[in-house]
Amino acid sequence: MSLTALLAAVPPVLVYVIVALLIGVESIGVPLPGETGLVGATLLSLHPDSTLNPWIIAGSAMTGAIIGDSIGYTVGRRYGSRLLEWMTRRFPRHFTPAHIRYAEHVFARWGTWTVFFGRFIALLRILAGPLAGTLKIEYRRFLIANATGAVVWAFGTVWFIVSVGEAAHHYLKEFAWVGFGVVLLATALLGTLLNRRIQENVRRFADEEDQAAGSQGSATS
Repeated sequence: MSLTALLAAVPPVLVYVIVALLIGVESIGVPLPGETGLVGATLLSLHPDSTLNPWIIAGSAMTGAIIGDSIGYTVGRRYGSRLLEWMTRRFPRHFTPAHIRYAEHVFARWGTWTVFFGRFIALLRILAGPLAGTLKIEYRRFLIANATGAVVWAFGTVWFIVSVGEAAHHYLKEFAWVGFGVVLLATALLGTLLNRRIQENVRRFADEEDQAAGSQGSATS
């Protein structure tokens, strides 16, 4: 199927709903590729035959992020550590006790700034809502950081893709699939690099915890 045929087959409203749901569910605490969905939908909107509006896509992403994070906050505030324990059992490849402790450490150090900047980091994007609720952060402060981060992340991402897409349109208009694939691949690569950096930080933090525990044990013996 050609890209033009694909665009004609998918109603724009369905794309907007999928983007909002994908990012919303991810923000509740389920590891889904929300950012990849946002990037992919925005790229599709740049095709000459597309009826998608990139700014409605950004609005859908923003709405999903705010609502999803708020639901995650509510669930975290109600169920607390039981929710985090469930997440480590249900998604062991994405969350371990070390990941949770590291995220809690980041929250303790940076407060609601973690919610704002966490929107740009995969691990914190998923855990920000549940952790903020679990740690009983005031909802008004959480909502301000959540909404501000969602607006900057969603509209900033779309603005960047649209700007680059317009600049490269002359070169990619005959190779729509190639351009689409290259940008998605670049996004996946960047996400992989950031994820590796997070994993390194988690391991380093866990090692420091173990060393501190060992030092305390030596001091008390």
